[in-house]
Amino acid sequence: DHHVNYGSGSGLQDRVAFVQNDPSQYDASIRLADLQVSDTGTYQCRVKKNTVAVHEVIVTVQEKPVIPQCWTEGELIEGSSILLRCYSR
Repeated sequence: DHHVNYGSGSGLQDRVAFVQNDPSQYDASIRLADLQVSDTGTYQCRVKKNTVAVHEVIVTVQEKPVIPQCWTEGELIEGSSILLRCYSR
């Protein structure tokens, strides 16, 4: 039907668009821009010509890891043990 149903309160209105200007030309692909963790979910593509075809895709968006903070505990003496600690939010 040449439109995207964004769902209620999804925040996708400004970030989703058809890849091709005219989806009736057999390509109803969509592009999700600026992915966010909250975009994780099940997306459904429903194409209707003579019949209706439906396909669902599960999208999982993970957070970009932050650079860990690392430090050593113990004395740096040859033959002894030290502990390397790393932490990331």
